[in-house]
Amino acid sequence: MNTKTKGYLLGAVAAASYGMNPLFALPLYRAGMNTDDVLFFRYLLAIPILGIMVWLRGRSFRVEAKAIPLLAVMGLLVAMSSLTLFLSYHYMDAGIASTLLFVYPMMVALIMVFFFHERLTLNTIFCLCLALIGIGLLYKGEDGATLNTTGMLMVLISALSYAIYIAGVNRPPLNNIPTISMTFYVLVAGLFLFVAKTRFCTSLSLPEHLWEWGNLLALAVLPTTVSFLCTTQAVQYIGATPTAILGVLEPVTALFRCFGFR
Repeated sequence: MNTKTKGYLLGAVAAASYGMNPLFALPLYRAGMNTDDVLFFRYLLAIPILGIMVWLRGRSFRVEAKAIPLLAVMGLLVAMSSLTLFLSYHYMDAGIASTLLFVYPMMVALIMVFFFHERLTLNTIFCLCLALIGIGLLYKGEDGATLNTTGMLMVLISALSYAIYIAGVNRPPLNNIPTISMTFYVLVAGLFLFVAKTRFCTSLSLPEHLWEWGNLLALAVLPTTVSFLCTTQAVQYIGATPTAILGVLEPVTALFRCFGFR
């Protein structure tokens, strides 16, 4: 299997797994957990999983000193994207929120063009136009009412944060760090945001039921560990814009919730 094929497959897996966020998050909301608690445990459980993977693969935990500030920024971007997306679920249907999030490939394309002088192909432009049309069709809900403004703003902030992350994750000196090690430190940096949000864990509420821990572990494994690892590797193989366009699978998996997990 050549590098491009691997990149497209990884991008598809990353998108599909990231779209599972509402599948596991919404039952936790209904059980009484708030957004900060859910995301704190999501990141906390993902970090040791990645740490074990780094150790098993014989990768180094060492990084260059000049890469540390960039890893911190990448971590905060990912955490901000997670936070605003999960907050948007309180204001609109999760399937719609995940579909609106698909605006991020357009943001990635614009960032790559204006800041990194990447040339857009006709195929890329066509795909982005189709995405824009689809997003436009979702501006009004089934009852004709426009979508919640706060929810839309949250999704747009999430999309922009994720777009900047995708555009920057394969830039020097980050592109010299093994994918697993970089993802590990990105999540460590992101966890600090939720430590602060929970007032250094003083306002943190522990899950009361075993199934809640199961949902949190699923969040840590699928839309976190699997998705971020595959996204970072796909960007290295095929570039930021194609990886972002493959995000079309995110709303598809998110919409499964609408048919059986309301």
